[in-house]
Amino acid sequence: MVVLNKIYTRTGDAGETALGDGTRVAKYDARVEAYGTSDELNAVLGLARLHASDEMDAQLSRIQNDLFDLGADLCRPDLSGDKDAEYPPLRMVASQIDRLEAEIDAMNARLEPLRSFILPGGSALSAYLHQCRTVARRAERRAVELASTEEINPAAIRYLNRLSDWFFVAARIANDDGKNDVLWVPGANR
Repeated sequence: MVVLNKIYTRTGDAGETALGDGTRVAKYDARVEAYGTSDELNAVLGLARLHASDEMDAQLSRIQNDLFDLGADLCRPDLSGDKDAEYPPLRMVASQIDRLEAEIDAMNARLEPLRSFILPGGSALSAYLHQCRTVARRAERRAVELASTEEINPAAIRYLNRLSDWFFVAARIANDDGKNDVLWVPGANR
């Protein structure tokens, strides 16, 4: 259980922060960038939820919880030490990715195939979900960048990759099952 009785600690005043294992790193460290971007995504997702139906809100709530799991995973280096840790680190698992895929398939079955690229918008929820999609893509890029120099849980990257797809399909659902998608018209303003 987490207990936060004091919010400021002053331990980051010199530009460093602690990772999940206590290691101190610069606040611009690649690992901090990766889990910080997933935190940013979670905040944007909170805005999207303000516009969601009960069914989609329940799905978005589960994703928000997953994003905290993801942050916990990314902030903890040294996968090889997991088995010896006093408290087993929280890691993303295949079932979280499987759930996203099942939900994508169920939503996509309601949609007509795309015949054009779509522009973010249509409804407020759709616009926020597209913003979530783009922040998820950035979080994925940060995680992939981190993985190029340090070991990370491969399920974390797979989750982010699938999550951006989830947001794309959900944005179409939010536009009356794609009927109100805003279509790109190539060269329309030449």
